[in-house]
Amino acid sequence: MYLFDLDGTLTDSNGVWAGVDRAFLARRGMAYTKEYYEGVAHTILPLAAEFTKKYCHLDESCEEIVAEWMELAKDSYAHVALKPYTRELLDKLRADGERLAVFTSAVPVHCETALAVHGLTPYFEQIVFAHDLGVDKGTSAAFREACRRLDTAPEDCVFLDDSVRSCRAAKEAGLYVIGVYDPFFESTKHDMPAACDRFIRSFKELL
Repeated sequence: MYLFDLDGTLTDSNGVWAGVDRAFLARRGMAYTKEYYEGVAHTILPLAAEFTKKYCHLDESCEEIVAEWMELAKDSYAHVALKPYTRELLDKLRADGERLAVFTSAVPVHCETALAVHGLTPYFEQIVFAHDLGVDKGTSAAFREACRRLDTAPEDCVFLDDSVRSCRAAKEAGLYVIGVYDPFFESTKHDMPAACDRFIRSFKELL
């Protein structure tokens, strides 16, 4: 089975949340720092809200923080572009008879919108949302549970993601890991080759 991340892997959408974070912090007179980015990047919204509440010393509840993020994001996922050669790779894998699925920390409605807008929903037999598991993708346990839900053994799964943290967790869980370059994670690109079985700049390399 080929298991794909969404943000920064299938879709060029990491910038959506960078923009949301900057706007959210600017409303409170705070700067967007590396420490903040590392606390909220590629995790589920409830956990990101817990971090934000503590980091920013906010009186708002986590639910109110998430609601503000959703308001800031609005319909952004209806307009995100696919990463280059995404459709070509999915067509090739489907023609080869491979099973395809998604495992993402994205908000379910955002993921479903992005896939539907580009007509990609039929390619995937299932979408596993980290949100539904109540965890982010930074632990090997999350990947073992995702594989269980997909009825596949970790060693029979190829995982593709742009986050070095997720790639390390998937590798630890026993999946074959292909790291995918995204400019949003430029600072960690030199860590990716050691974290993955293979690191690519573009899906074109897999065609």
